[in-house]
Parts: sequence; C-alpha cells; structure tokens
Amino acid sequence: MTVTATAPDLLKPPVRPLGQRVFDLVLWGGIATMLIVGFGPVEMSKLPLLFQNSENMRQFGHDFMRPDWSDWRLLVVQMWVTVQIALWGTAIAVIIAIPLGLLGARNVTPGYIQMPIRRVMDALRSIPDLVIGTMFVVAVGLGPFAGVMALALNTGGVLGKLFSEAVESIDKGPVEGVRATGAAPLQEIVWGVIPQVAPLWTSYALYRFESNSRAATVLGLIGAGGIGQILFDSLNSFSYGRVAAISIVIVVAVSIIDLLSQTIRSRLL
Repeated sequence: MTVTATAPDLLKPPVRPLGQRVFDLVLWGGIATMLIVGFGPVEMSKLPLLFQNSENMRQFGHDFMRPDWSDWRLLVVQMWVTVQIALWGTAIAVIIAIPLGLLGARNVTPGYIQMPIRRVMDALRSIPDLVIGTMFVVAVGLGPFAGVMALALNTGGVLGKLFSEAVESIDKGPVEGVRATGAAPLQEIVWGVIPQVAPLWTSYALYRFESNSRAATVLGLIGAGGIGQILFDSLNSFSYGRVAAISIVIVVAVSIIDLLSQTIRSRLL
C-alpha cells in the first residue's frame, strides 16, 4: 500500500533531528555568550567616543585628505621592495608547504607521521610574523631578508594546512589507477595526487601572496625593510599627509596584484 503525501504535508518545513538542533543551540549560544563576556575586556563601551571626539577626528581627516607626494619616487621604490619581500616569502613558503601538506594528509601518511607534522604546522601558523621577524632581525640584522623569512615560515604553516586539506579531498580513482600499474608510493603521489591538487595549490599560493603584500608592510615596524618602515616613521612623526600618500601607494599596488591574481586563477580553475 503506497502512502502519498498531502498538500499540507508538503508545505511543512523539514524537521531536523534533535541532536542537530541541540548542537546549533550550543554553538550559537556559545558564540553569543562569548560576545557578551568580551564586551568589557575589548572596551566596546568606548564606541560613543568616536562621535564625541569629533574635533580630533576632523583634524586627522583634514591632514589625511592632503597627501604629501614630495618624495613619491621613494615611496614607489619602497613599495616595490615590499612586493619583492612578499613574493620571495611566498615562494619559500610554497617550498616548505608542499612536503608539509603531503606528510600532513591523512590519506597519504600514517598517523604517527601525520600528527607531528600537523603540530609543526600549528606552531608555524601560531607564532606572529613580528616575533619571527624579530628573531631574524637579531640573527641577520635589519633589512628585507628578515621580512622574507618571517613571511616564509608563517605562510608555510598556513599553506601546509591548506595543501593537506586539498590532498585529503582528492578523488581516489586516479591514485588507485596508478597503484594498479605497480607504481611506487612516490610515483602514486607524483602521478595520482599532484595533478589533482596543483591548480588548487596554485590558487592558495596566489591568495597568500596577496595577503603577504599587505602583511609585509607591518613588518616595517621591526625594521624589516620596505614601505612599512617609512609608514611607521611617518606615523610616529604625525606626518599624516605622508601617511595618506603611502596608503594610496599600498592600495594601488595591492589592487594591481589582486587583479593579476584573479586573472591567473581564472585560467587555472
């Protein structure tokens, strides 16, 4: 005997299992609780000061809306140095991330290898760029090389995690096909895994290059070279017109990198 659903039954929303509803309640309730608890520590009560101290904001805006282009050639040159720092840092990070991503994938290596590699990636991602950069400044002195290595290690941990997740989501069919030919494990990776993940890996690397182009400016705070160093010197001297010019140069450079990155990704995916 076949039971057909009536029109009222079809209009009823689907009933989710009790376990899912409890999980959602705990999840969103926990997030709401954390926001409430964090209201005091992050000083959200200062929000009205944005409107009360309008004269200070007006003075800042007055200076900021008049960019100082007196040394624009220096700004362009230092922005180019910053882009090179990001490029080299990302390139070295990819070299670090490829073995980490393969060794950290659950479907490639056993747990006794995969778990320690995951912890190494956690450590690389967790240590701030400024701390790593300071370590290299102490080792090799001030300059762009410290910024390159700071970005390389931190980005290596980030890309390693993304690369491993991409490997874990591959189609097993090509790998099994390569294995059926009697190939060695390394050949399975080269011919069965890498071709599937290469476009996605490239896309991830391009995203991180965009991010590193911005992050490299912050490393100027510790003397790691590039336009960030000029930016923080200008902030400390309250030269807001120069800060405005530097900000415009950074925005233009990052926008150009973003457009180029989108063009490359569109051809890969």
